[in-house]
Amino acid sequence: MGVDISASVIIAYMVGLIMLYLVGWLLVIPLKWIFKLLINGLIGGVVLFVINFFGGFFGFFIGINPVTALIAGFLGVPGIILLIALKYILNLT
Repeated sequence: MGVDISASVIIAYMVGLIMLYLVGWLLVIPLKWIFKLLINGLIGGVVLFVINFFGGFFGFFIGINPVTALIAGFLGVPGIILLIALKYILNLT
């Protein structure tokens, strides 16, 4: 009445668990990038809106178009700083 499990079955289960872990790990990493991109885009869009709202009092605005939205989305706050710097550089020349 004993349970007879061979070594090959145990090794097969261990390999299957390791493969399941690796596949799960590979699926989680892109999700982290997507969530980071969404958070950066949200923060960048809010900061861009705030800059345009308060900049309107001083005559400063950054146009919201697909290019500025992508820069703000991918880079977040550093992208907004880049857009402000480009606005000043292009207005000075």
